[in-house]
Amino acid sequence: MSKIETMNPATEEAINSYPKMSQEQAFDAVEACHAAFLEWRKKSHEERAPYLRAIAEKLRENKDELVELMTREMGKLLKDGKTEVELCAQIFEYSADHGADMLGDEERVHGDGKRGVVTFQPIGVIYSIQPWNFPLYQPVRVLAANLIAGNGCILKHASICTGSGLRLRELCIEAGLPEDLFQVVLIGHDVSDKLIEHKLVRGVTMTGSDGAGRHIGATAAKALKKTVLELGSNDAYLVLEDADIETAVKFSVIGRLYNNGETCVSAKRFVVADKVYDAFVEAFVAKMSEIKMGDPMEEGTKLGPLSSIEQFETVRDQVKESVANGAKVLCGGEVPDRTGAYYPATVLGDVKPGMPAYDDEIFGPVASVIRAKDDEDAMRIANDSRYGLGGGIFCKDEEHALKLAREHFDTGMVRINSFGAADPNMPFGGVKDSGYGREHGGFGMKEFVNAKAVYLPS
Repeated sequence: MSKIETMNPATEEAINSYPKMSQEQAFDAVEACHAAFLEWRKKSHEERAPYLRAIAEKLRENKDELVELMTREMGKLLKDGKTEVELCAQIFEYSADHGADMLGDEERVHGDGKRGVVTFQPIGVIYSIQPWNFPLYQPVRVLAANLIAGNGCILKHASICTGSGLRLRELCIEAGLPEDLFQVVLIGHDVSDKLIEHKLVRGVTMTGSDGAGRHIGATAAKALKKTVLELGSNDAYLVLEDADIETAVKFSVIGRLYNNGETCVSAKRFVVADKVYDAFVEAFVAKMSEIKMGDPMEEGTKLGPLSSIEQFETVRDQVKESVANGAKVLCGGEVPDRTGAYYPATVLGDVKPGMPAYDDEIFGPVASVIRAKDDEDAMRIANDSRYGLGGGIFCKDEEHALKLAREHFDTGMVRINSFGAADPNMPFGGVKDSGYGREHGGFGMKEFVNAKAVYLPS
């Protein structure tokens, strides 16, 4: 296809059409970004910070427009869009506030007391490949960290939220950011692979499926480019024997349905100790059954459509296959007869290995409930996954939960008696097939810098 076309998943109506770039046009964008980087790198962290604060202000000024655009492009609820815009503004401000301290020179000693300096220097153009589930947040968490570090950024956004990516760039320019420092390329996978290999691209960061991550990671490795990969997951939330059931149910519903269930760190597998299994499942299914789907443009809607008809078909088929292999539908699971990519809040029981609901990531409002013999068995089941992004523990004894999270949970992030997606001051990323590298909390600022050792003679 020579064009990218966007569609409203709630109405199935066309939104816009964008011409794709040629390889030559994409390469021109890289070269322009590199030229802008050569000037940007000369600025100190303190001189870069005001640009980031200005972008944060622009995002807040245009919040309503951005929220509506995201909702039209991928079905996000208005309330979730408002949260996303504010989080993005906070990420820019966090980077501006902490960049100088986190990226400042470090004094060391070498030899017999001689002075050494470790300096964190920008490396150039960073290629950012991002998905559709958070049209602003996904590119922003890469952009903010790399701008304060002194790098330039090229964004290849998911095609279904092309408008959001382009509008983000416009607002950055309106805020005063040099026009070529942040580029958005409208290209297909073939040109994207060539862009990874471009000599002026110095690093690649990607958020998406583990399959796509393998391809991009391998392509970058052949070109000796560093990568950060934030891939999918089927996060397990443990309901232990002493869990407060009301708390567990409250955050389990939120954790499964946030962003219409299309979040890499959603609560997806609910591993419940036998002692509290019946009580949890009864209350959880009752709450999930109450969730009504509706127009994401309406303020009171609890569950909107999936991001596209293609995504709807994927979720539908994963549920069908799981049921065919023995899973039991406890609520939901029936495709509504209506226009749009709507799938109901669904709970599956009797989930076992060999089913998509156990082994894979269901990127939609589908919860998998798994019975564990006891707390120890629950922890075993949670780690019985090729993924390792996030997870959670419901347990009244917070110190016990902390010990499990610290020493046993094989993931990059763990929530205790709560649910949340991301925080600017805490590292974000995973292990195993959920990828590698970290963003947020200052960690992302150092992923694509040259930690340069300087040895002085005295």
